[in-house]
Amino acid sequence: MISEFHQLSEKIDQLAALAHSLRRENADLRIYTAALVAENTAISKRMEEAHRRVSALMDKIPLSEQDSEQDEATA
Repeated sequence: MISEFHQLSEKIDQLAALAHSLRRENADLRIYTAALVAENTAISKRMEEAHRRVSALMDKIPLSEQDSEQDEATA
């Protein structure tokens, strides 16, 4: 009977250690996820800025004669 209590005590200790390990892993994953979200947000902002700058440059480029004629023909 004492050995059964001892085995049960060991299993409880193992379960407590596993629960502690899982809590620590969960906390680490939350931090990692937050970092990835921040990185994704920063990259999205950079992409939007690059798109805005490319669009602005495209607006400054004059149309060639061929493009102008095609635009006039479709209008």
